[in-house]
Amino acid sequence: MARPEWANWNGSEMPLSEVRVSVTDRAYFFGDGVYEVFRVYNGQMFLDRPHFARLRDSLAQMRIVTDVNRLEQRVRETLSHSGVREGQVYLQVSRGEAPRSHSFPNPPVTPNELIYVREYDKDPYAAYRASGIRVLIVPDLRWKRCDIKSLNLLGNVLASQAADEAGCQEAIMALEDGTITEGSHSTVFGVRGGALVTAPLEANILPGITRKLVLELADRCGIPLEERPFLVDSLHELDELFVTSTIAEVLPIVEIEAHPWKSGEPGPVTRRLQVAYRDYVSAAVGPH
Repeated sequence: MARPEWANWNGSEMPLSEVRVSVTDRAYFFGDGVYEVFRVYNGQMFLDRPHFARLRDSLAQMRIVTDVNRLEQRVRETLSHSGVREGQVYLQVSRGEAPRSHSFPNPPVTPNELIYVREYDKDPYAAYRASGIRVLIVPDLRWKRCDIKSLNLLGNVLASQAADEAGCQEAIMALEDGTITEGSHSTVFGVRGGALVTAPLEANILPGITRKLVLELADRCGIPLEERPFLVDSLHELDELFVTSTIAEVLPIVEIEAHPWKSGEPGPVTRRLQVAYRDYVSAAVGPH
């Protein structure tokens, strides 16, 4: 059984259940903040450097000023004190507490920083990585700066809920012209003729940390890459589909909206990348 989440609230460690946040925090009023999620294997944060680099970029884009070096040290200490070996770390920085007004507080207020560690009693996606997932296609209702990993996730929440109600494990979002952008909490990849296909990084695409690693692994495996948009109406031209994320890793798609996708089984390129991913994790943090 997983132990209760251990947290750090502005430098003070405590059980997550004891953290108290003011309702005047701008995260509560406006979603005015940023976050990162780290996968923990063998007590170590995986790909921590690129996650912290993306955090710095998100903070800069949102014009939230805090000491990321100090914050990184707090994250490492909190994880160590939690005793968690397998799980995740959630990190959130809000602009801080201020009377409700759309403009930034002037003078600036002190950001609020939340860290908490969640233990896994089992890998939440292991079974789906083996058998594949069902997905639902939904309209992309999000704002236009999804390259920032901000707390503004209502569009993602509605998409994920629609997928859940349809008996699917993920929602694939598409613009009005049918262009596929992302999953509700993942990056979407296709395979055509042995080559990877994924959307290029633009303002409506998050620069996924796992996305970047998968591209590097594909290059090592000699798998070609095409960074280009693809449409819902052209999905039939693809041979395989999968999604990636920090927690899910490489997750095959085998069904779309209650219809089997191609053979209904994970494809060979997806399987190669799954093996390459697990080998990379083992080399980075040891077998687990």
